[in-house]
Amino acid sequence: MPRIDVNRSGEMEALVRVVERGGFSAAARELRMTPSAISKLVSRLEARLGARLFHRSTRKLQLTPEGRAFYERSTRILGDIDEAERGAALGAEPRGRVSVNCSVPFGLLLLAPLLPAFLERHPLVCIDLTLEDAVIDFHDKPADVAIRHGELPASELVARHLGDSRKVVVAAPAYLDRHGTPRNLKQLEKHNRLGFNFPHSTESWPFRHSNGTLTQLPVGGNARTGDGESLRLMVVAGAGIARLSRYHVQPDIDAGRLAVLLEGCNPGDIEPLHAVYRGRSGHQPARVRVFLDFLVERIRLS
Repeated sequence: MPRIDVNRSGEMEALVRVVERGGFSAAARELRMTPSAISKLVSRLEARLGARLFHRSTRKLQLTPEGRAFYERSTRILGDIDEAERGAALGAEPRGRVSVNCSVPFGLLLLAPLLPAFLERHPLVCIDLTLEDAVIDFHDKPADVAIRHGELPASELVARHLGDSRKVVVAAPAYLDRHGTPRNLKQLEKHNRLGFNFPHSTESWPFRHSNGTLTQLPVGGNARTGDGESLRLMVVAGAGIARLSRYHVQPDIDAGRLAVLLEGCNPGDIEPLHAVYRGRSGHQPARVRVFLDFLVERIRLS
């Protein structure tokens, strides 16, 4: 059967985007097509293959066994195509847009100050940076790279480790002057413990007793916020006590704007930071690969 008029790589790309973005509309936005065009393309592919690739419902799409096999083969083939193109264009300057999503503290303290050096090194790359502390869903908010705090759940995403950070409980000297310094967990329970309000945020703080056992102290304050930088500013202003990443508050600790509390009860839990992205390791577009390499090279966490 002649195949010269069939854009098979385009069909594979459309199907992969539909799966990884979670629907026709999101895939269409990224491919700059209409949702109806994507739907027709997938339907035409199913007709040509003689197999149904999706179970369609009003709520979500789900791959059939045949669709899952075709998706997995397609991702490998598209990765091979990308690799072949990179080999042919070896030495070509990376170019294009890299969309990045990260937390407000990471973006302000660690990433934004480094971007001028990256853009000077790669002048044909454009960084599209979004700061938000809530964990994004790659299906709802497509991004080339996202910075994730904490342990990563199992998913199709690939991760590169950027470093680790401890958490510390902090308060401003002005707050402690007014309300006293808590010397144990029982005293801490009486203080204004500020927290976050975004989905999946931590509702309690872990502490370790002198006998080694762990306990959780619920967040119990009169204010919550959707990002760590707002919370840090509130604590520096004397509004209450918070538990934040050490890298985030270290400049305030060094300057005396914040004091670390109850370090003897700190469980020493480590929060890893990763750059996560879709696709197979080593098979990103050049513009994304050089950005990831730059992050691993330049991000420093104590």
